[in-house]
Amino acid sequence: MAEKAEKKAEKETSRTEEIGLHNLKPKPGSKRPRKRIGRGEGSGLGKTSGRGHKGAGARSGRKRKAGYEGGQNPIHMRMRKLRGPHKKQSMPFENFRTKTQPINLSDLEERFESGAEVNLQSLREKGLAKRKDPVKVLARGEIKKKLEVHAHAFSAAAKEKIEAAGGSCHTLEP
Repeated sequence: MAEKAEKKAEKETSRTEEIGLHNLKPKPGSKRPRKRIGRGEGSGLGKTSGRGHKGAGARSGRKRKAGYEGGQNPIHMRMRKLRGPHKKQSMPFENFRTKTQPINLSDLEERFESGAEVNLQSLREKGLAKRKDPVKVLARGEIKKKLEVHAHAFSAAAKEKIEAAGGSCHTLEP
């Protein structure tokens, strides 16, 4: 009888050590009971329930202005006011940033044959230039094939590597 009880106790301890749906629970101290507002003056949030005395804030249906920071100068007024496409760093809202599609030399090397003409249409067919934004060729990777590349822009290193491999670079109008 004692052996059976020991085995049963052993099974139960090993079972509680297992992680499963039967024994999942939050970390101790991570869950707290909700604040019960308006339940007596001793609760800390009794009587006026944290709304103060009178005024719009004490009434039901009051609304706060979006972005109101309690009288402090709000963030949209503290931001710099430099505007225009030539001030790309001035506004971090992406409105005036130029968007280009980057294409690396390693992509051209693996997708095109030697002597091929690389233009926007052939890039789309190969799955490289998917958007309508201008294409810029960047120098990541090596290129050993002679390619005639037509793009809106080239990095200086990319142009150098393409020409060193015997290819040519042609800049398109945006």
